[in-house]
Amino acid sequence: MKKGLFVCILFISFSSFGQIIHKRKLSMLGSPFEVTAVANDTVKANEYIDLAVAEVKRIENLISDWIPVSQISEVNRNAGIKAVKVDAEVYDLIERAIKVSQITSGAFDISYASMDKIWKFDGSMKTMPTEEAIKKSVTKIGYQNIILNKKGQTIFLKLEGMKLGLGGIGQGYIADKVKELLYSNGCKSGIVNVSGDISAWGKQPDGKPWTVGIVNPLNKNKIFATFPLEDSAVETSGSYEKYVIFNGIRYSHIIDPRTGYPAAGIVSVSVFAKQTEIADALATGIFVLGVEVGLDLVNQLKGIECIIVDDKGKIHSSKGIDIKKYE
Repeated sequence: MKKGLFVCILFISFSSFGQIIHKRKLSMLGSPFEVTAVANDTVKANEYIDLAVAEVKRIENLISDWIPVSQISEVNRNAGIKAVKVDAEVYDLIERAIKVSQITSGAFDISYASMDKIWKFDGSMKTMPTEEAIKKSVTKIGYQNIILNKKGQTIFLKLEGMKLGLGGIGQGYIADKVKELLYSNGCKSGIVNVSGDISAWGKQPDGKPWTVGIVNPLNKNKIFATFPLEDSAVETSGSYEKYVIFNGIRYSHIIDPRTGYPAAGIVSVSVFAKQTEIADALATGIFVLGVEVGLDLVNQLKGIECIIVDDKGKIHSSKGIDIKKYE
């Protein structure tokens, strides 16, 4: 369920009305990480960005399954053994992730980390895994086996060998938390971009909204639509750089956790929402569900919109987006 490289491009004007736009690019969470802060001077902007970096590290140490001492790693180590007490924010994040699993019928599932890694997207795989191997690879996946105890604030994974991985929702959560922290500390305008999970608030110094350009990954030189981001978020999941082709069918590196087969038919999904967390999780779920089912789901969700590019390069959008308006 890991995302591909993002296809969003930000257009930032550096006008000055007593304020400056300051941007810092880093590598965090194993991905590109970029913070843009509007402030009265560079010193203040750097203070905001330092706050952002510290917040990313704080949350990473709670929820990363790659950090042995994180609370999620502790939950994973005790799969099939015992429930683990976690901080309220970790518990609440897992609870919200399960709700997304429910509305996507399991197309999004944070227990995807339990999957046997039988698919290779580095060019080394010459034949498809067997049907039996694919079926076996997902036997320990299932959000229904994540047992939450609200009173005790504990998480228990029923099956031994089960694992949680927050790659499909954690980056969005971090973007939201960074925005919330900076805003509460006086940064009234900025952007957080965690490997394509983009949260923007406020306006540019010249009063114009932040804007994001959506690129068709099958024609990267062309931006087909530019959208304003006003106190909202966008997340793009793509498979245009990591995929395999067998028998003329293009299989993405985003795996359907219900079946073990890679998602097919879509090359990118961009989801617009008020919160980056929900955009992040839904983008993965929609990618797996496919064009028709994915659009049908989004059209039932208030405040959520999406743009899908299928593997033929055709652009599809939810009912609340008129692409022609933003071309």
